[in-house]
Amino acid sequence: MLINCFFIALSGFFLSLFFIFLFKKLAVRYKVLMPQGIPLIGGIAIGLSFVLASIWFFFLYRSFSQEAIGIIITSFIMLLFGLIDDWRELSILAKFLVQIIATSLLIFFGVRTQIIHIGNLANIIITFIWVIGITNAFNHLDIIDGLAGGTAVIVSLAFLVISLLNGDINTGILSLVLATVAFSFLFYNWPPASIYMGNAGSHFLGFVLAAIALLISYAPLERKIALLSPILILGLPIFDTAFVIVIRTIKKALPFRKSTDHLALRFLALGHSKKRTLFAMLAFCLFFCLCGIAVSRVSNPWGIGTVAFAILVSLIIIIKMNKVVVDG
Repeated sequence: MLINCFFIALSGFFLSLFFIFLFKKLAVRYKVLMPQGIPLIGGIAIGLSFVLASIWFFFLYRSFSQEAIGIIITSFIMLLFGLIDDWRELSILAKFLVQIIATSLLIFFGVRTQIIHIGNLANIIITFIWVIGITNAFNHLDIIDGLAGGTAVIVSLAFLVISLLNGDINTGILSLVLATVAFSFLFYNWPPASIYMGNAGSHFLGFVLAAIALLISYAPLERKIALLSPILILGLPIFDTAFVIVIRTIKKALPFRKSTDHLALRFLALGHSKKRTLFAMLAFCLFFCLCGIAVSRVSNPWGIGTVAFAILVSLIIIIKMNKVVVDG
C-alpha cells in the first residue's frame, strides 16, 4: 500500500510537469492566457493532475469515500470556471455564485463541519463561510512568485501528517497528491517565475485545501481546543487577509479592493529581495502549520498555550509590519 501511494504521488508530480510543458507550449504558440507575457497555465496543470491522480487511486483501490469523490468533482468545477476567469475575467458576482454552487455540492457530498451541539443549519453556514473564505484568501495570497504554490505544499503536508496519524488513507492521499502537484509547479513558479497559476490555480488550491480540512478528525470531544487546528494550519492565508482588512479598516479605506497592504508586499517595501521575502513568508506558514499539528495532538492546556503563542507572534508581526510605509 505504501509503495502504491508513493507511485500515485509520483504520477501526480510527473503529470503536472507534463501538463505544464504542454499547456505552456500551446499558450505561447496560440497567444492565449498570456496577459502579462507569462502563461497563466499553472492552475489548469495543477488541477488536472490532482483530479487524474486521485481518480487513479480510486480505480486501483475502490476505497474512496463519498466525501473524497465530492472534493474531486467540485474542485474540477472550480478549476473550469477559474480557467474561464483567466481567459475572460468574470464579475465578482459571477465568481461568488460559482463558489456558492461548488460549496453547496460539496455539502451535498457530505463535506461540512461536524461541530456538535450547534445544529445542522449552523454547521452548513460555517461550512460556507470557511470554504468561500479560504478560497478567496488563497487567491489574495498569490501576489509574489512561489508564495501560493509553496504555501499549498506546506499546508498539504501538514494535513497529510494529521491524516496519517489518524490512519485516514483517503484524506492522506488527497493531501499527498495535492502536495506533489503543487511542488512540481514550483519548478516553474520559483522566482523569477516562467509561468503563473492564475485565478484557476489559486481558487482551486484554496477550495481543495478548505475541503480537505473539513474531512479530517482532529481530536476527541474532550479536547475542544483541537477545533482550532485547521485554522492554524491555514493560518498564513487567513492572517494575510485579516491583516489587510484590519489595516485598511483602521485607515478608513475599502478593505476588499486590491492594495499593496499585503504582508509579502510590505517585506518587499523594506528592501528585501523576492526570494528572501518568499522564504520569510513560507517560514511563517510552516510556523502556523507546526502549531496546528501540535494543537491536534496535545492536551487542552498545552493546546491553549500553543494558540496563545501563535497569536502573540502574529500580533508582534502586525505591529512591526504596520509601520512599513506602502502605497495604496
